[in-house]
Amino acid sequence: MRIKLSVVDQSPVHGSHPAIAAPQLSIELAQLCDELGYYRYWVAEHHDSIHFANPCPEIMATAIASVTKNIRVGSGGVMLSHYSPLKVAECFKMLATLFPDRIDLGIGRAPGGTGLTSQALAYPHQPHHSDLYAQQAQLLKGFIEGNLPQDNPYSQIKVLPDSSPQPQLWMLGSSGGSAGLAGHLGYNIALARFIDPDNCHPSIFSEYLEQWKRAGHQNTPNRILAIACICAETEEEARLRAGTAVYRKLAAQLGIREAFLTPAEVQDRYRAFPTAHQAEYDRILNGYTVGTPEQCAEEISQLATAFDCDEIATVAVTHSQADRLDSYTQLAKAL
Repeated sequence: MRIKLSVVDQSPVHGSHPAIAAPQLSIELAQLCDELGYYRYWVAEHHDSIHFANPCPEIMATAIASVTKNIRVGSGGVMLSHYSPLKVAECFKMLATLFPDRIDLGIGRAPGGTGLTSQALAYPHQPHHSDLYAQQAQLLKGFIEGNLPQDNPYSQIKVLPDSSPQPQLWMLGSSGGSAGLAGHLGYNIALARFIDPDNCHPSIFSEYLEQWKRAGHQNTPNRILAIACICAETEEEARLRAGTAVYRKLAAQLGIREAFLTPAEVQDRYRAFPTAHQAEYDRILNGYTVGTPEQCAEEISQLATAFDCDEIATVAVTHSQADRLDSYTQLAKAL
């Protein structure tokens, strides 16, 4: 099986650079991945975060698409519960018009931030906490494709004077909650194993395909498995690099909020941990794909086979931008 390699970029605030540089560093990585032959590049949405610096994926995707040539660009994803489906459709159909056949619109139901940010984004109304997500997703698809039913009150709205360019539509999920909905509505699906590897199983794709067939969609369903992957010339170096991201997830569980630690600082913390925290750190690390290019390529091939998909997207969060650039370069050599 030939595997397409793609990228999900959370725009980490690297400790090697000032925080203000984070968006530009994402653009730098996207240009490199375009040159290396990666298939698509998605940017994530986070709010009120000290670790991730992109609250507006539609703007970041525009900047990246304007300085790359071949790679597909899009959102992974827009947190739809915060927004008007019409406005999201307008943004991404404009992108599809400006950059034909290169734009993806991925949506998710997670808030991408705190309860307070959800309230602020909804102001002066109240957040609906994804209760209307299914209806929003259906309405968004209708706006994008221009095929809302005649009895829909918005069916006469023209998103753009020429509405023919369309982004690819994707729905994101991490543990199966959105699989049935994506299949029913006819969205492609991206499964975020990097968020919850323990509950991310091939059966999720099976449920998706079952609902797709039951709904009678005529086009081909596409699937992506998104994983956390850190690559380096040696396994030891890769595991050190991965420590920054692993510790961040552990710290979040422990209620600790601090900037990314260096790999050396993480190892110092690990040695001082009680046994239970060390065990949890190890469990998180085991959910990552970490190692040499050959080791990462082998595990990616195994995951592609297990999940029966031909596209793997990788998330690499490191303390330094140089390590992240190198990780994607090393991985491209092997795949």
